[in-house]
Amino acid sequence: MKKYTFTESKDTRSGFGAGLLEAGKQNENVVALCADLIGSLKMDAFIKEFPERFFQIGIAEANMMGIAAGLTIGGKIPFTGTFAEFSTARVYDQIRQSIAYSNKNVKIAASHAGLTLGEDGATHQTLEDIGLMKMLPGMVVINPCDFNQTKAATIAVAKYEGPVYLRFGRPVVPNFTPADQTFEIGKAVMLNEGKDVTIIATGHLVWEAIQAGEELEKLGIDAEIINIHTIKPLDEEAILASVKKTGCVVTAEEHNRLGGLGDSVAQVLAKHLPSPQEYVAVDDSFGESGTPAQLMEKYGLKAANIVAAAQKAINRKK
Repeated sequence: MKKYTFTESKDTRSGFGAGLLEAGKQNENVVALCADLIGSLKMDAFIKEFPERFFQIGIAEANMMGIAAGLTIGGKIPFTGTFAEFSTARVYDQIRQSIAYSNKNVKIAASHAGLTLGEDGATHQTLEDIGLMKMLPGMVVINPCDFNQTKAATIAVAKYEGPVYLRFGRPVVPNFTPADQTFEIGKAVMLNEGKDVTIIATGHLVWEAIQAGEELEKLGIDAEIINIHTIKPLDEEAILASVKKTGCVVTAEEHNRLGGLGDSVAQVLAKHLPSPQEYVAVDDSFGESGTPAQLMEKYGLKAANIVAAAQKAINRKK
């Protein structure tokens, strides 16, 4: 098992803030809009550097999506910023009609995704957003794993032509990917090659998958671990090559097990390579108030849950 270490933990939303600033420096057409959550989205540095390229819309998320769509007509590259719940469910019709249907070059930056929003509770913890957004034709869906990857993803998203949903979170997580990485939309990252089971993880669950791989190694199980940061377009080639070798798969995500990464992987396997698959995800329920650590534990999103799922998947292929 390849060893991964980290020197610091950071929140992925800060990676977005750093990436937005860099994207703004690289292209004067990059602009930012926010629904009264500047601090939460870490947009402060961008605003300080480019005050004339920032628009405070207020608590009017639907209006923000319409304005962003309009800005693209003049060649601007707008990033909208608010919580993931308000970036998707609250404004789904505006995104569908004004952005996705006409393939507008809008970047929907969604913070505080998943259970790890924590104490704000179920009304703010979106566990359905990946499913909602990946169903929109032409919408790219990205869910990076740490600060460095989120920064790199933001810069890459600004250069991509077309609508993008960029998902990230509030809690600090290990920052273990390279600071100088090149982010390739739609290209999976192999973290560890193995022969017994494939573990495909996204977002905050990638670090849990690495820890699970270390525990499985102690049990004599050689896990292949893949970071799927882009859920749409999905790297089907990487998934099929891995599962063809290992014969079974575990998918891990901070999302409802219905409609997320796991379902996307299952569709690929059902079509090309039927194989045992186990899900590590929220089991079709809403969240609740609690610390991020408490919620990850209660809803079964920890390394130990990935270990158990891997053992079950392996037993199913016998």
